[in-house]
Amino acid sequence: MHIPACPTTQTELLPFDQALAEALRPSPDYDAGRWLYVPNTYQEYRYILATRGERPLICVGVNPSTAAPGNLDNTLKSVERVALHNGYDSFIMFNVYPQRATRPQDLEHVLNPALHRENMAAFAYALSRSASPAVWAAWGTVIERRPYLSGCVRDMVEAGRAWGARWYTAGARSKAGHPHHPLYLRKDSGLDAFDAEAYCRTLERCAAARRGG
Repeated sequence: MHIPACPTTQTELLPFDQALAEALRPSPDYDAGRWLYVPNTYQEYRYILATRGERPLICVGVNPSTAAPGNLDNTLKSVERVALHNGYDSFIMFNVYPQRATRPQDLEHVLNPALHRENMAAFAYALSRSASPAVWAAWGTVIERRPYLSGCVRDMVEAGRAWGARWYTAGARSKAGHPHHPLYLRKDSGLDAFDAEAYCRTLERCAAARRGG
């Protein structure tokens, strides 16, 4: 269980580029030849947790919990199984918002722009790892937990467009069209094409309806 110790504005943030440089060096805590862990020590936030390979599947959840190299939680174990089943040799676990919180209700209520900016730098790096990046939308209905999360998704979709990203989901989508969360997916689950831009338009209409306009 990870309960945030404080708002991320009160946490010293490592810029993604600096955190990546440190993560690319050998670590006494895990095999850096097999894992990419950014930052490379346990923090109140996590940009990337990945296995190394030539053909990664980028999986996007809502926010990280306690997983770390060699200590995958059940969600990450499912992510790895589905990635390998669908022909990818590795996975990159990314999140819409990088604050660690096991319970979604513990996510901070206000977006930290500095943290989001560094998270988007991490997403650009993840996209750059493939000539034709494959992105698995896997954030579930938890995306409704905080209003700012939908804006983060829109920023990601826009960034993915510049890299020619192909978007997918796995499992049944919710009535509102939200992608299925990886937990409890069959290990032989396939990937279905996902129109991320149309989904963003749906998010915008829902947000307007909640505002009463």
